[in-house]
Parts: sequence; structure tokens; C-alpha cells
Amino acid sequence: MRLMALLISLFLVSVLISRPVKSPLKVQNGVQKADSPVTKKVAKRSRQILDSDDDDAPVVKEQVATKAHGDKEALGKTEKVKKDAVFTAVPTPLSPPPAPATPVTPATPSTLASSYLIPFDLLLLESTSGQTDYDPSRPKYHPVDHTLSNLLRSVLLLSPDDLLCCVYLCLNQLGPAYLGMELGVGETVLMKAVAQATGRQLDKIKAEAQEKGDLGLVAESSRSNQRMMFQPASLTAGGVFRKLKEIASMSGNSVTVGLVVLINRSLAGKLRIGLAEQSVLSALSQAVCLTPPGQGFPPAVIDAGKGMSTESRRAWIEEKSLILKQTYCEMPNYDVIVPVLLKEGIDELPNHCKLTPGVPLRPMLAHPTKGVGEVMKRFDEAAFTCEYKYDGERAQIHILESGEVRVFSRNQEDNTSKYPDILSRIPKVKKDSVVSCVLDSEAVAWDREKKQIQPFQVLTTRKRKDVDASEIKVQVCVYAFDLLYLNGESLVRQPLSRRRALLKESFSEVEGEFVFARSIDSDNTDAIAEFLEQSVRDSCEGLMVKTLEKDATYEIAKRSHNWLKLKKDYLDGVGDTVDLCVIGAYLGKGKRTGTYGGFLLACYDEDNEEFQSVCKIGTGFKDEDLEQHYKFLKEHILPKPRAYYRIDQSAEPDVWLDAVQVWEVKCADLSLSPVYKAAMGMVDPEKGISLRFPRFLRIRDDKKPEDATTGAQIADLYKKQQQIQNQGEKADPEDYY
Repeated sequence: MRLMALLISLFLVSVLISRPVKSPLKVQNGVQKADSPVTKKVAKRSRQILDSDDDDAPVVKEQVATKAHGDKEALGKTEKVKKDAVFTAVPTPLSPPPAPATPVTPATPSTLASSYLIPFDLLLLESTSGQTDYDPSRPKYHPVDHTLSNLLRSVLLLSPDDLLCCVYLCLNQLGPAYLGMELGVGETVLMKAVAQATGRQLDKIKAEAQEKGDLGLVAESSRSNQRMMFQPASLTAGGVFRKLKEIASMSGNSVTVGLVVLINRSLAGKLRIGLAEQSVLSALSQAVCLTPPGQGFPPAVIDAGKGMSTESRRAWIEEKSLILKQTYCEMPNYDVIVPVLLKEGIDELPNHCKLTPGVPLRPMLAHPTKGVGEVMKRFDEAAFTCEYKYDGERAQIHILESGEVRVFSRNQEDNTSKYPDILSRIPKVKKDSVVSCVLDSEAVAWDREKKQIQPFQVLTTRKRKDVDASEIKVQVCVYAFDLLYLNGESLVRQPLSRRRALLKESFSEVEGEFVFARSIDSDNTDAIAEFLEQSVRDSCEGLMVKTLEKDATYEIAKRSHNWLKLKKDYLDGVGDTVDLCVIGAYLGKGKRTGTYGGFLLACYDEDNEEFQSVCKIGTGFKDEDLEQHYKFLKEHILPKPRAYYRIDQSAEPDVWLDAVQVWEVKCADLSLSPVYKAAMGMVDPEKGISLRFPRFLRIRDDKKPEDATTGAQIADLYKKQQQIQNQGEKADPEDYY
């Protein structure tokens, strides 16, 4: 632990005393645009820890001189003219580096890019203390995509080897999610490191952290106290990324992905929202389209879309972006994707990056529906099947060619050590013909004596990792319902009827251990209604209704209308429960004195990457629930709301909370509200949507805050209400992620 603190403190010294350049993202084509909509929009995603008024230029690696001094000066001037011409033409946030003080050997086109180091400051965005405005009148324009795309184009030209680390830093990740690589540094250790790095007393660091609620701001204010005899070299993106990975390897791995971009916050794991993955994927695809990699320097093509009409250019970029996004769905690993992008180009991605056992996929999700009638209307004449909707934990089971078995959660977390019982039974239930495969299933708590399903709450009492099979108290049964990969062949583009047939041909059932999801293939309304009632009697949530042949592919990471969930409580009002984040609490009164009596909940808006208030909740809690919530949430109190909370002052809680926990909530219906901000602009230009009579059901430990119900889903649920449809409004048929 002392070695860890020493390493971190040395690292923080270099961070805190470095003299970074001004945020390059504020400059477009050499013009300062501090108040542009681009920088306003981007600033919300991350808050800059380091700041400086110095305009130091990026560092260029010095190379050994091999020619006469005069020859090198002449050649250096020639190369500088070439570089200046390229910098002028590319809409890049970087500025051309000045001529180095010591003459260097002129870089050739093949070596020039590798001689440039990407400054770490390029990835640090300017902070903002208030709410960020955005312009809803420009739905096709995403400032983050445009700005980040220009940044990545700069990296492609100047230092393509840094592209991978820049992508990970933008995503606040150290590696693929399923590797579970995190920094694992506690706040106490980090405070000691900041104290050592800045020369301040530890008790003052703690007091200021309590006041500001953010150790990153404390480090920023402490920075001026540190003095050094010599100015250290500027930080580079690659150098910072490598150092953070070193710290992560010292602290050990766990199932949660480390958050990396802002150094102090990332070490403490406090950053909740960075750049959304879809934004990074869009920006990356746009960058490699407009500035193709592998050109050398100077590049022959700076803007491959030059000369195209606006619509043609947009359609072309969207087509290429779809290739990248579909590839990432099947192979969610930038360590594999980025090298192929650099070497082969975006069009070759599907041929080199394919679904592979051992690399988890984000699961296909179902769209909520309110009744059998809506199911019949949606599927019309298409053949479909109805399966039990089991109340358990999604388990994606991978069998590798080596015989190794891995289990992953819906969030791509490695749950292999959590389910040793599943690992031991897979060899017994798979047939000899199965060499490798990927199964989609649900792990459900199972009572062996009564031979029945147990509630989800029982499953949550099971130990989360490093489970000893001999100590297991909560048994599970695996209900398999899909097969995504079999013996070297991806099945995601095969219809469900084919995938299901292969599943049953490849595995055998064992009662209470491994069974196929119970289902019926019927278009009879009465039969479906009876099957729904039977599912409830069998301790399930309801039904999953899926197309069998038409549009029946497995849509990775997508919430699709081709899978519908029909839950047992659809007659209660809203057809589905919603998963919301707790962002505030109200002090209890009367019987609830000493705990929180009510809470402020929010949905998550993917497009603007913010939490939007949706309702207050105070019902559905048992006394033990309130005590549990109070003990947990009091550790996550904030002095003020996050910049990415969209709220109204009239609903301001007594205590602001960090968005760290997701609750499943049921409500009677939804209504427009001038107070709550959920889905504002989607149904009414000035009003949001709120939940009426919300009721707490349970904590969703299996979901991250960013997995909460989205604003688009809230708007869709509102539009599907019978009273709204009677007014002539139609629900948006588009799928959402």
C-alpha cells in the first residue's frame, strides 16, 4: 500500500506541476471559440482538472542528427512549410509545432507522424459550473461528434499509434469492459497522494474535499502550492495511459471498468459521465472516413468528403459509421478494432473482427407492450413465439474451443467466478458435437426441495465473486433461450427459428440445472392470455414475445420491436416498470424521522448525456428499505447537483446525491409536467414528463446509472397510454438503444 501511495504521489506531482497548453478543443482552424456551441456542449461531459494560461506547443521527439548543421536547417525549413500547409488545410484542434531548439533530422513521410506526441491536454475538456445549454433545433448536429472527430483526425495524421489510447481515454476506460480492469485506488490513499504531491497537510485536504465534494477540484486548487527546481516534460496521452495501466495492475483487477480521463477523479472512480460510447464510435468512423489512415505524411487525402453535397456526405458517413457500430457489437474490443482500422480501413472490419467466444456481446433487449392486443397488432401476420420472462440475471455463457467456460452479465462483466455451479454442469448438458458456442440465458434462483423458481431478491443474496461451490446456499437454474454462435459460425443473422432449433439439438435438459425457456408458438389471443396467466403462477414476470422468421435476427445491443415483453402487471396502468436513478433525497418526518422520507428520481438522456428529473417517490418502501437506503445513500451526498443533472428548482431536494444506484419503479400513468425535465422537447416543447403515483419495487444492482430508462423510452410510454392515443397522438415506431 505504501508503494502504491508513493507511485500515485509521484504521478500526481508530474500531473499537477506540468504546464499544459490551452484546451485545443477550443480552437477550430486557428480561431479561438471559447463560447461556441461545440465547446459549450463538450464541456458538460468532463470537467477539466488541469488548466493553464500558457501556450506551450506540443513536444516533438528529438532524433539523432546525421548530417551537417546547415543541411538540416534547410531541410527542416522545407518540412515545416509542408507541415504548415497540412495544418492549414485540416480542421484540426492542434497547432503546428514550432521548430525545435536543437536541430533534428528531417522526418520522412513514413516517420513524421510517429515523431509527434499527442499532448494529454488535448483530451482534457474545459469545466463548467452551471447547466449546459443545447440547441434542440439542430437534431442532426452533435457537437461532440464533430469536435472529437477533428481531434481523432489530428491523431490519425500526427501519431496514429496513439489512436487506441486516445479512444480509451475519451471513454474513461483502461481496456475492454469484460476484462474488469480498474484502478482500484481508494479515496483515502488518493488523498494522501495529493497531500504528498502538493505539500499540503492531509487534514486540510480532507476538510476541503468534504466542503467541495470533489477531490479533483481540491487537487486543482492545491496545484499552485507545489514548486519544482526544473520544469518536467509535458504529459502525453500515451504516457498517461500507460502509467494508469501500471497503477491498475498494481491494485488488482475487479469487475468494474476504471474511469480514466480525469486523473484525480478517475483514480477515485468518481466520474459518472464521460463521452458516450455511441458518440466516440460516430466520431471515430467520421475521422477514418474523412482522413483515411495509413497515408504517411504529408497525407494525400485530407478531406475525402470534399466536393460531396451535404446530404451525400452525411449519408456516406452514416453508412460507414454503421459498419463500425455493427462490428463493435460483435467484437466490443478496441484493442482488436483500432489496429484493423489503421491497417485495413473501415470497409474491411467485418472480415477481420467477428463474434468470438470469450468476448461478450451486449444483449438484445425487448420493447415493452401493454397487452395481447398490442402484440397481435405489432406482429400482424408474422409468426411469433411466446416465452416465459424469467425473473433472474442475464447470463451469457461462452464455451471456448479449449473447453473453458465463461459467464458474462448483461453489462459484459465477467461473472465466471460467481457461478462455479454453472461451469460444472455445462460439460454435462452440452452434446459432443459442440466445440464452441455462445448461449443467451437467464440464471434464476431455484428451490431444489420445492422444485420451483424463487424471487429475484433471493438471487441477490448470493455472493458476487470468488464463490466456493461447496458454500453455495442459493442454487440457480439456467434457462437457455438463444444460441448466438456455434462451432465457428456466428448465428446472429439467422432467424430465431433456426437458432432455437440448433440450441435444442446441441444441449440436453436437466431439471433444476439447465432447461430451455418454456414457450408456445400460437397466434390465438386466448391461448396467449392463458399462457401469460400460467407464467405468473410459475413465478415469472410475464412473457417475451418474439418473431420467428420475419425480421427475426439477433439485434445486438438494441432494444427491438421484434422482441416484446408482456408483463403480468400491464393492466395496472403503464405497461412496463421503469428503471430510474436516485439523485436527491428529502428528510423524513414523523414516523420516518431519522431517515429519508422521499427521493428525487431521474431518467437518463443518451443524446445529451444527462440525468433528467422525472418524479418524487415516497411509497412502496418498508421500514427496513428506508433504513437500507439511508445507510447507503448518505455515503454519496453531494454539496450541489452535478452539472449534468437537469432539474427544476421547485423540486429541489434537501440532499443532493450522486447518481450511483438504479431503482425499479411502477407508476399508475404518466403526465406532462412543467416541473420535471424527462423527455422535454420530445412530446411538448416546454414541458417534461412525470410519473404519477410512483411506487418503489426493488434495487437494480445489475444495472449501471447509464442503463437507466431513457428519456426516449419515457416519451414512448407516455404516447402509448390509451387516453393519449384516444386524442389522436401516435407513438414513434423507431427503435431506440
